[in-house]
Amino acid sequence: MANILIINAHHKYPFAEGRLNDSLVQLARELLIAKGYSTRTISIDNGWDVEAELANHQWADVILLQSPVNWMGVPWTFKQYMDEVYTAGMNGALCNGDGRHQATPKGNYGAGGTLTGKKYMLSLTFNAPEEAFNNPSEYLFQGKTVDDLWFPMHMNFRFFGMEPLKTFACFDVMKNANTDNDFKRFAAHIEKQF
Repeated sequence: MANILIINAHHKYPFAEGRLNDSLVQLARELLIAKGYSTRTISIDNGWDVEAELANHQWADVILLQSPVNWMGVPWTFKQYMDEVYTAGMNGALCNGDGRHQATPKGNYGAGGTLTGKKYMLSLTFNAPEEAFNNPSEYLFQGKTVDDLWFPMHMNFRFFGMEPLKTFACFDVMKNANTDNDFKRFAAHIEKQF
């Protein structure tokens, strides 16, 4: 049996209450429990305890980050969580500093992760349509993928020694939402990744 930490990074705004992210978290939890996994869930908007979150990360075999994409990244409240929890974890709970040693101060930056053997999965909700990605003729992303855009988050988890599961994304959720299809795709994604 594996332990799954589900982080709901959504921050409520008047134009985005978080129902889709909440629903995806609930669906993931139900599907994973039905498969025999143990789950813990944190909703960033409800606050956090740094030591409890370090313990959650150490307990988890997989971290599922459910997040809206706000200005090409995570909501500011999750960035605050990262600044507090992940910085506190540099004492060995998540990583041993930045991985460098005095004998070789220029090498191995980022290789000090203590969560090796663990995995993470990004599940993202975008206002952008799917067609905005992987297409060099599109103005903003210029052929980049979702994972290219979220490279910094991938590096944060890699800094802890973790390996990725395949990223999931819902697109065009504010103007052309197709939540029934998104839920079906998400369930299939969870089935395949876990």
